[in-house]
Amino acid sequence: MVTSASPSAPADAELRLGLMCGVVAYALWGLFPIYLKALPPADPAEIVAHRVLWSVPFGAFVLGLRGQWRETFRALKNLRILVRLAFAAVLIAANWLVYVWAVANDRVLEASLGYYINPLIFIAMGVFVLKESLSRAQIVAVALAAAGVGALMIGAGVFPWPSFLLAISFTCYGYVRKTTKVGAMPGLFIETVVLSPLALLFLMHLQNIGALALGHVSATLDLLLFLAGPVTVVPLVLFALAARRLSLTMLGFLQYIGPTGQFILGLYYGEAFTLYHAVCFALIWAALALISIDAVKRSRRPA
Repeated sequence: MVTSASPSAPADAELRLGLMCGVVAYALWGLFPIYLKALPPADPAEIVAHRVLWSVPFGAFVLGLRGQWRETFRALKNLRILVRLAFAAVLIAANWLVYVWAVANDRVLEASLGYYINPLIFIAMGVFVLKESLSRAQIVAVALAAAGVGALMIGAGVFPWPSFLLAISFTCYGYVRKTTKVGAMPGLFIETVVLSPLALLFLMHLQNIGALALGHVSATLDLLLFLAGPVTVVPLVLFALAARRLSLTMLGFLQYIGPTGQFILGLYYGEAFTLYHAVCFALIWAALALISIDAVKRSRRPA
């Protein structure tokens, strides 16, 4: 007797694929400091320039592989989309520069903090920009996060400015991209194309003043710098595959894999972690747990 496959089998397979892609994407982002730690003596700005420049050919390859050139050319012909993506390019370049600088200067914990508070900055943007009202859980979550940062500032005498620059730049980038009608990969490709002339000019400037690391340190470093393209593009492609197959709630939970990986690496690298750091992270984790529970409850309510 032959039994037919369950009707839900294809859906379950898609869910498993989406979950796998999402976990791997966020895990790669979480492990990114390991790659960056291998790049000195390259300057953070040079690393970002290579990240932009080598993302263009690899991004073009991925677009061809996924059959997205038509969508890309359509976006390039739309001036409104092009202007928005140019603005997004500036935001993501700033985000990359701060992140690379933080890792290079042994502030991985502050980088992880920036991506932990990112959802809370999104909430703040919703209130101040979109005039959205907060739920009781969101109000408590924001208060907990503010108390955590306050404890770090007062107790340790440290204002985690890289954390806030990372969170604010990425929140603004996310908002611009969310309101721009273009796919993830075509959008990133156009952003890197917009930035690539500046990246190339900057690398030429470094060469002229004798400060360029590429071609002047080792073949290993050259290879690692060339890999900046795949390292940038591959997680994004995996995330795009996951986003098509998973709910926003599930993606919301997965997003904490990245900063958690960075947090563990920061501890592994022996960065300062005082009692005040512990209080700050604990309060922010409590805030994130609160808004996650609130999001799940909201998703289960009937429309």
